[in-house]
Order: sequence, then structure tokens, then C-alpha cells
Amino acid sequence: MFSERLPHLPPEIPDFAEIPPATDRQAWTSLPVETRDQLIARAEEVARTPWPALPATLHMAFTRNGNRSRFEAAYQGRRNQLNALILGECVENEGRFLDQIVDGIWLICEESGWQIAAHNCYARGGRRFPLPDTTAPVIDLFASETGAQLAVAATLLAESLDRISPEIVRRIDRELQARIVQPYHDAHFWWMGGEGDPLNNWTGWCTQNVLLTVLTRPTDQQTRRAVIEKAAKSLDEYLSVFGDDGGCEEGVMYYRKGSLTLFNALVVLAAVAPDVFAGLWREPKLRNMAEYIVNMHVDDNQYFNFSDSSAVVGRCTAREYLFGLAVGSDALTDFAVIDWAKSDEKDLPDEYNLFYRLQAAFNAQAMRERAASEPEKRDILYESIGLMIARDDRYALAVKAGHNGESHNHNDVGSVTLYKDGRPFLIDVGVETYTAKTFSGSRYEIWTMQSAYHNLLTFDDVMQRDGRDFAAANVKAELSPAAARMEMELAGAYPAEAGLRSYRRCVHFTKGRDIEVVDTFDSDRPATLSLMFAEEPVIEGDAIKVGGLGAIAIDGGGAPRSEAIPIADERLLWSWPTQLWRVLVPVAGQRLALRIQ
Repeated sequence: MFSERLPHLPPEIPDFAEIPPATDRQAWTSLPVETRDQLIARAEEVARTPWPALPATLHMAFTRNGNRSRFEAAYQGRRNQLNALILGECVENEGRFLDQIVDGIWLICEESGWQIAAHNCYARGGRRFPLPDTTAPVIDLFASETGAQLAVAATLLAESLDRISPEIVRRIDRELQARIVQPYHDAHFWWMGGEGDPLNNWTGWCTQNVLLTVLTRPTDQQTRRAVIEKAAKSLDEYLSVFGDDGGCEEGVMYYRKGSLTLFNALVVLAAVAPDVFAGLWREPKLRNMAEYIVNMHVDDNQYFNFSDSSAVVGRCTAREYLFGLAVGSDALTDFAVIDWAKSDEKDLPDEYNLFYRLQAAFNAQAMRERAASEPEKRDILYESIGLMIARDDRYALAVKAGHNGESHNHNDVGSVTLYKDGRPFLIDVGVETYTAKTFSGSRYEIWTMQSAYHNLLTFDDVMQRDGRDFAAANVKAELSPAAARMEMELAGAYPAEAGLRSYRRCVHFTKGRDIEVVDTFDSDRPATLSLMFAEEPVIEGDAIKVGGLGAIAIDGGGAPRSEAIPIADERLLWSWPTQLWRVLVPVAGQRLALRIQ
């Protein structure tokens, strides 16, 4: 899609000119008063805040004890603070934040590495080193984002910074050359593609930021052409991860890290070479990728989640709105505007991508003025990832087939997630705060990753296994205005020690009435069904009552038992109360049926 257009690149590739410098007073004074006031208030607030320290021991904490959050809080805090000061200065253009901006720029330029501690390695899944090697920069998600931040900062404030000292912008450009431009040209990082390994959100995320870095700064034409050619190949390979239906196997949270970053990569390419790349906005696949988040929405800030996505995610921003406009999707554009209007932080104070913050500021008025209509929620089958979503006036149901080798995978093939009246009924717990263990060989020792916590059968103590080969088979799905049905063979998602000759799951949703989940299996081991709840279930005979939501009638099960799961992890508490529940239902024979209403 991208690479096939490379022969048509123009002889001269211009700067990416969609970043208004602070000297463009017409642009900055045209911002809504509310936006300008917010940006100045944030700058004044952080101006009273000391810069976070990043000592070597904080970096080493990841390899010593697996903790990554303390380093990242300080690392991101620096960048958030710098962004706030830059935007406040651009609004005012009076110089009162400039000294602190210079301090922030200098601090970041002095960092030994821009990659975060958890990504300080040179191969996918490779050894993490305790400290950065200053002679061999790593371009990870955050190094690329830091490069884009400083490139945009230099573009916004070049004139003001040069009045203080020309060395500030020169230093930025030297660091960008050494840490981003040259390594991108000379080295190969796995997220660039070309080695046969499946790509994920890293590709869109890093590529977008490299393009911003190179095309906003005074790079030569040879470099620009080489970077665009390499970026196009990476983006094509990333696009190949998606089916034509646009389903994102990494879940909603990574839609924003992947699909939306690919969107901004195309924003940059279409701006510098419109005759070459702007036509891609009409590609149906891009529109389907764009609308994925609309189809995954349940209610308020709740979404169907799987993999490492949370059930509750942040509000939409200008990026979703602009993506909808670009691909001609009223559904996404309206959805983004309505969701954005509910946000208390429209200026994105915790966003460390400075370009996103500019998009938020300069589109706030248009988003506020759009007369948006709530898009109709529709049933959809994402065959590419084995996901069916169906709804009626009260229920919202998701059934997942697929395989256990997805990026950010949880062992959840065949799992069912259900909401009723916008409240969680059967849940996917999500993922805890990332640590070294999350992305290690011990990942599936973490309970949230295991099939025994995903509304599935366990055979004795044998759960599903991770890997692409552990997958659903013979998947059939039907959607109609009156009903939805999905059935699949799940024996292949379990290892041989489960003793499974067959495990057939059928989920039938009769709209306006009920949902039936029927498991039929042939195994040498006894089976137990796990059901996950956010509200305390009450067991009454062969039924489970869930708050005021409804009940689950059980046919073919023994006496269920309930266990409470205390929740203290900060990331899980985004979505859930301080206690979740799991109900374990032993299977009496080789068939278990649930009727939910």
C-alpha cells in the first residue's frame, strides 16, 4: 500500500509544516480562550514543580527487581512537564517559561539513553541491560517519542531559543542525529520488520515519531528519501498484521498505540507528498481499522477488552476525530466528539507526545462545534481475529475465538464477555501493572493471563497453553437482527495433558431474551468452569444471581463455589472495584449449559 507509491516521490521533499511556531501569533491567538487558559494554567502549575531526577539506580531497578513504574513515572514526568511549559510559552510568547524550558531540554539531552529501562535491549525479547550504552542508542517506543518531542519543541520555539543561545537548538539537532536519525538508517530494530516476525503497535508508534523527527528538522534530501522508503516498508508490513476487516488483535488500548499511530504516520507522509500518499485515505482497510474502537465500545468509558487491554480506557481525543475525518467515517468522528466532550482534561496534561497535544489544542474548537449524533452500535464479526460482537437493547456480548499467540496475548480462546444495561456481567479482568515478569518466560504464571480466569473450562488443573498453535478450530458464526451464534472447537487450545478429544463451545444469543453457553467435551479429566464477576455473585442451588443484573441457570453442573479475589493493583483498579469474584462450577458429566438472563 505504501511502498508501491514510492516511485512517485517528488524530487524535493519539503518540511512537515503543520506545526505552527510560536511566532505565528495568528494561529496561537486563534485558539479558544478555554484552551489557552488551560495551557497557561498547566504551565504555571508545573513551573513550581522540581524536575524529576533519573539516577542510575532508578534505571537499574528494572533489572534488579523487575519494577519499571518508578523509573517511568520520573521519565514521563520530565516530558509532561516540558510539554506543559512549551505550550504555555507558545500561547503567551512572553518568555516567562523559557528558562525552565531550556532546563528541561538540557536535562533530556543529557540523559544517557532515551529508551526506558524495560526496553534497554538490542533484540526482541533479549537481555535487558542495567544501564544504557551511550555508544549504541536504542530506538524504542519512548526514545522515538522523545525524539519527536524535541524536534517539535525546536520547531515551535526556535526563534526564542536562539535568542538565548543558538547552542540549544543545535544541541537538539545533534542529539536527534545521533540517537534517532543515524540509528534508524544504520541499525535494524525488530519493529522495522523484514525478518518474518509478526509486528505490533511498536511499528506504527516508532515509525510515526521517526517521521516527525526527520521531517520537521533541517535534514538533507537523501536522508528524507531514505527514511520515507524505510518507513513505507515497515508500515506495509504492519498493515499485513491486520485483516481487511480492521480488527486489532492487541485490543482497544493498543488501537490507540497502533492504528492511531499509523494514522499519524500517514498524516505526515500525506502532508509532505500529498500527490503520492493522500489517496490512501480512501482505502477501505484503513476505514475499517479506524472504526474498530467504535465497534468495541460498550458504554461510557467501558470497552470489550482482551489481551493486555483494560476494560476501562481513556476518552477519545482529537486523533480519533481526525482519523474519522480523514477516512470519511461519520461514525468515528461523531463518536470521538461525543466521548471527548465527557473528558475533564481535553488539553491532555498527561500526554507526553507533544504533537498529540498540538492536535488537541488546534482542533478543540472544531470538535466543540460539530453537531454529533450518537453512532448506532452494530453487530460485527471480525473474522481476522475470531471476534464476534452482538447486541440488543440490554445486552452487549463478545465471544472470542482466535489463537493464543497474539501480541500481548492472554490464554483466552473461546472466552465470553457480557455486559447488561451497561454494567459488567461476565468480565475479562485485563492485565496488572507491567513488570519484568509480564514480558518474560514466566508471563503465564500471572493469574490474569490464565484461561482459568477467563470464563472457560479447566481440566483438572490443566489450562490453555500459549502459542499460535493453541487455537480455536471449525469456527462458525452467524449474525442476524434476531439472534447471534458462534460455535468453535476448543480442544486445540489446550495441551495434550488435558486429555481432550473434543471441546465444543456454542454461544447462542436470542435477542430480547437470553444468552446460552453450552460446553460439550470428551476428556479423561474432570472439568471445572470458571466464571469471572465484578459484582458479588450469590449462589442459590443451581443458579448464580449477580447483583441486580440477572441470573445464570446451570444445567449439568455440580455445586458451584465462589471465591473473592482482592484487587490492589493500580492498573486493575482503573476498571474494577477492590474485589472481584470467581465462581467455580464442577461439571457433572461431559456437558454443561448456562442460560443467562
